Amino acid sequence: MFPSLSDTQKLQSALGGDLLVFLPELAVCAGVVALLLARLVPALDRAHLGGLAVSALAVALFAAVNQWIEGQWAGPFFGAMLTSDAWGGFVRIVVLSAALLTVLLTLFSGIPAAENSRTRGPSSAPPSGAVGSTAGRECDDSADFYALLLGGTLGMMLMASASHLLMVFIAVEMASLPGYALAGFLKGKRTGSESALKYVIYGAAASGVMLYGITLLSGTFGSSALRDVCTGIAARGFDLPVLAGLALTLVGLGFKLAAVPFQFWCPDVFEGAAAEVAGFLSVASKAGAIGLTGRVLFSLHGAQSDPWAVPSHLGAAVAVVAMLTVTFGNLAAFGQTNLKRLLAYSTIAHAGYMLMGVAVFTTTGAGAVLYYLAAYVCMNLGAFAVVALVRNATGAEQIDDCRGLVKRSPLAAVALVVFLASLLGLPPLAGFAGKFQVFASVYDATKGAPPWLGTLWLVMLGVGALNTVASAYYYLKIARAALLEDAPQAAPVRLPLLASVFLVGLVVALVFAGVVWEPLMGECARAADTFKVK
Repeated sequence: MFPSLSDTQKLQSALGGDLLVFLPELAVCAGVVALLLARLVPALDRAHLGGLAVSALAVALFAAVNQWIEGQWAGPFFGAMLTSDAWGGFVRIVVLSAALLTVLLTLFSGIPAAENSRTRGPSSAPPSGAVGSTAGRECDDSADFYALLLGGTLGMMLMASASHLLMVFIAVEMASLPGYALAGFLKGKRTGSESALKYVIYGAAASGVMLYGITLLSGTFGSSALRDVCTGIAARGFDLPVLAGLALTLVGLGFKLAAVPFQFWCPDVFEGAAAEVAGFLSVASKAGAIGLTGRVLFSLHGAQSDPWAVPSHLGAAVAVVAMLTVTFGNLAAFGQTNLKRLLAYSTIAHAGYMLMGVAVFTTTGAGAVLYYLAAYVCMNLGAFAVVALVRNATGAEQIDDCRGLVKRSPLAAVALVVFLASLLGLPPLAGFAGKFQVFASVYDATKGAPPWLGTLWLVMLGVGALNTVASAYYYLKIARAALLEDAPQAAPVRLPLLASVFLVGLVVALVFAGVVWEPLMGECARAADTFKVK
């Protein structure tokens, strides 16, 4: 069980190369350490440290993109605890992009610098985007906030690269624990503290169940390496201990994805947390969970000699979960009046759409999920950005607070409508391109599949299409309030320059990716080819 002398010598000799592969994660680690050390410097104790977080994430993203361009993946490293491949590289870029966009969002929204005043309403809040104007100790928490955000980002990056069940658990915990603190970071907001407490309790329960499943699989096969476990399952078959271990392990991943029946934490946490935190949890956490779930399931599928062994067992189960998730998310969103809670149920529904692409276990489906994920980062984080701007102007986050937004801030209103249309899946936006590719991959997978499985996938395709139509009700309800309804007494929404550039950039990205599919689609296909799924 313990490494021998020769094993230790091999680890030491490979350490230099492994650290180079690990460079993006090291940059994030350096950012966390720098933020914590900055608290010890009196001159920086009350300074806003968002710029330091941006610098760390920018360096990490540059290193990750450079590795992607070079395409020379090292394979297993750090004693096969992690693996370097195109799948993990792409998901890592998505996670870092989501984290960087979130930090930029906080720079003009005023969280955490002015979080105490933001929660008291527009009368006491400083001008939108005036981060540096907040005096006193209201800036003290920025180092803690960004250290937690970067720590969660690191965990999500490790989730995408984990190739050992022990590292799977460590990565999930590293991604989850900072999220618990971020959810309750608004200390003057009682609902935030309540939501954080619920998040901790539910997350601890999910982690315990997941750890039991990992223990069961490791004990059954005498190894915790993902490759050994997948090979052992291929030789042993899907008997009761294997299915129980896989089911319990997937509980933790289902919790991170907010998939039914593990979605109960999501609406309360999103409503209680700041819009910026909710946006980060909805996109970055989703990316890490999709990356890890895809690695586990597709690795298991690739180890099988029978091409229909995994789709007939786990694929059918994932398809059922996907249909339940997308249906519950959309139906529960109908009656919501709080923007963050509505977007939380929307997040649940989109997790269901992504699981549809995973359920068919094809390379096309895996690539479509990555495309959908990249588009989802822009459109969902953009929607939360507009919610943050509305909150700064009104002190509230209800749909009614968006009434007359087109007159109060035309750019914010138009951007919000574009984000909602992309979430709905209307052309020519990236949300349509991603959803179309997922549906097309499901339809293509029915050809040559066993009759009962092909029928199940066709039903899943129909459920996805019907839910897309149904979701128009609550997305268009927000758009109608912003464009067609009047609010004579509402406060104007003033956009600082950074906010305008941020919103325009996201809109341009969604339009470009929705019109020109090939560049991003080709990169997603390259990442999906990691598993050589047929």
